[in-house]
Amino acid sequence: MSLHTADEKNDLSNAEKGGIQDVTQTGSNVDGMVVGGDEQLHRGMKSRHIQFMALGGAIGTGLFVGSGAILSLVGPLPLWLGYLSMMSVVYFVMNDLGEMVTYLPLKGISIPYLVSRFLDPSLAFAAGWNYFYAYGMLVAAEATAAAILLDYWKSITPLWITLILLVILILNIIAVEVFGEAEFWFASIKLITIAGLIILGIVLMCGGGPSHDALGFRYWYPDSPGAINEYMTTGATGRFLAYWAAFIKAGFAFITSPELIAVAAGETVAPRRNIPKAAKRFIWRLGIFYGVSTLILGAIVPSTDPRLLSGSSDASASPWVIAIQNAGIGGLNHVINFAILTSAWSAGNAFLYSGSRILYSMSLTGQAPKFFSHTTKKGVPYLAVLATWAFGLLAYLNVSNSGAVVFNWFSNISTISGFIAWIVCLVTYLRFRAAMNFRGLLPSLPFKTPLQPYGTYYALFVVSLLTITNGFAVFFPSNWSVSDFLAAYITLPIFLILYLGHKIYFRTRFYIKKEDIDVDTGVKEMDELAALDVPPVPKNWVQRVWFWLA
Repeated sequence: MSLHTADEKNDLSNAEKGGIQDVTQTGSNVDGMVVGGDEQLHRGMKSRHIQFMALGGAIGTGLFVGSGAILSLVGPLPLWLGYLSMMSVVYFVMNDLGEMVTYLPLKGISIPYLVSRFLDPSLAFAAGWNYFYAYGMLVAAEATAAAILLDYWKSITPLWITLILLVILILNIIAVEVFGEAEFWFASIKLITIAGLIILGIVLMCGGGPSHDALGFRYWYPDSPGAINEYMTTGATGRFLAYWAAFIKAGFAFITSPELIAVAAGETVAPRRNIPKAAKRFIWRLGIFYGVSTLILGAIVPSTDPRLLSGSSDASASPWVIAIQNAGIGGLNHVINFAILTSAWSAGNAFLYSGSRILYSMSLTGQAPKFFSHTTKKGVPYLAVLATWAFGLLAYLNVSNSGAVVFNWFSNISTISGFIAWIVCLVTYLRFRAAMNFRGLLPSLPFKTPLQPYGTYYALFVVSLLTITNGFAVFFPSNWSVSDFLAAYITLPIFLILYLGHKIYFRTRFYIKKEDIDVDTGVKEMDELAALDVPPVPKNWVQRVWFWLA
């Protein structure tokens, strides 16, 4: 498929100098990257919408379902440490993206646009299609996870998978305001659920269950079954590999979640105020939910429970539901399983939104077919939505394969794609920062984050290492699997082919020099938009609490 006409080669030279032609050409330039006619997005996302969308994408099946797979594989301590370690990386990815999109919250903004403007158009081309591919796989992964949860009731049928996918599609195709409200309420159910499960877990640990058996950290004791399951080998090496495997697999829960806030910047009301608010609250909320919940989860479910998600499991379920069953609390397991099912819907909803916006943004810059920029009267890029949603049809693989196996395929593929995307984001931020420093503009950034640029260097090193070692287990003797190897590494050659093919065809420079990077176009318009913003003033303590939370 040809993605550029002959005339567009000249446009690319403009992009290589730091600008994107759509920012200054079609339509009014008041809101940055805009286009005329039926290609306009609407600013309909409020602060609570984008915050809950990001949390909805991060607190999903990676926590409710995927955590069970990690627990059964390596034990409770690596599970907890793996999620904590991954949050240290996500913190800097979120900060980097937050700084850039707060500076330029243009309509149609996306990570590939920033990469093209601050780093390299060829890398932006590869990164854009990698994002689209990753979000599509995540839609399929969430639909698969929902099917696994339905299997708890022995109800996994093509009809249910179809219903799951149709609900996600309808919520994304109507209007961004409808999507935002749906995601807010979906995520609210999810947050209430996980908060309730944390409280329940503490009660069970203290002996407040029907049997009054105080679990404490019993399952962490040696042979009960123990805090760490040695992985691939024995001794200290086996224990370290258990931690490293958990660190890698924890990536699935967080992959592309920081980007959800960045992608929504162009459709957010008062972005200069709301994006920093969402970015700052994102990580500490994740810390509470993931840090506390994974610690408790490893204490109330033994890693040897055969019902935990694994390749050999026939009756997969969320570890939280297993804990409720083990405690003998009747009926609650069905309520929680349904609540977790809505969480899969919520995460799939958010990923479909983001994947479609990535494709829409690429179509504006000539890196995807132009027809993906067409929108409805409500500002929804419906063709981009349909193209991203089509990946969800892969969930029908559940009908003829084990749900655990299919879920593992999708989670591995999307995780490696997400790691590559983060590497590109981190390098892009370093180039953005270098250009801002060269112009003496760093102090004028509307959103500045701590420990920079050293935190970015740390995250870049760790994510690069995770990417290289993502599939390390397949290289151990007697553990080789072609399907596992492909799931772990197939994205790397695809990304490289896209990058090199674009660079050879368009003969772009290796990277844009910092003195040539455009950090000015669109900023004046964004400053004017921010000047019109009047922050709401709370009139009573109820509003004060609400504004603080949302």
